Amino acid sequence: MTFSICVRERYTDDDGDDQIRYGVAVTTRLPGVGTLCPFASDNGAVATQSLVNVDLGRKGIEYLDDGLAVEDALEALLNADDGKPQRQLHGVDADGTFAFSGEECNDWYGHTVGENYTVAGNLLTGEDVIDDTAAAYESDAHGDAPLAERLIDALAAGHEAGGDKREDLEVQSAALLVRTTDGDETEDPYYDDLRVDATETPIADLRETYETAKRGYETVLEKYADESEE
Repeated sequence: MTFSICVRERYTDDDGDDQIRYGVAVTTRLPGVGTLCPFASDNGAVATQSLVNVDLGRKGIEYLDDGLAVEDALEALLNADDGKPQRQLHGVDADGTFAFSGEECNDWYGHTVGENYTVAGNLLTGEDVIDDTAAAYESDAHGDAPLAERLIDALAAGHEAGGDKREDLEVQSAALLVRTTDGDETEDPYYDDLRVDATETPIADLRETYETAKRGYETVLEKYADESEE
């Protein structure tokens, strides 16, 4: 199931408090990837793929929410999984990173780990997909763009490098999740959890969905600002 990226970013909120945002984004040449692969909370982000075991993502996030370190949580889940050789699992928490690619994943497969992110993929055209996804995320070209937007840019770079090699599969999908520790439920609530479940142009459609959702939310704020204040 193609490629994904998990990230951790530290920032200072409007009150001067230190916070962390987590993000995960994925695309594949199958429908409905958003129901299977990306998981995130205000304690971390996890992606499960290749021969997907959704419980690895769900339980991985539950373990992070319970206070386990990401490497301990995901390693424990993999060690209890009979399908471990066919799994890819990676993620980040406040302090660590973890990435695993089983030896029975389909070529090309692999992963890379940066200081604050992980990228993994399988059934790819080559290693450039992973490298370009990571490089796009690390690039300074995006300035202060929201994390959701930068995650889409990272997927776009990997897709442009070749992406999923199964060109005979036209129906594709993509998804992203962003979560933050600041507890502000009003911050980007309508465009930090987006999915495109069935399309032939997943990255372009995910970007359009993001931009449309953001515009719609901003319109609501503008038109109903007075009522919100009351």
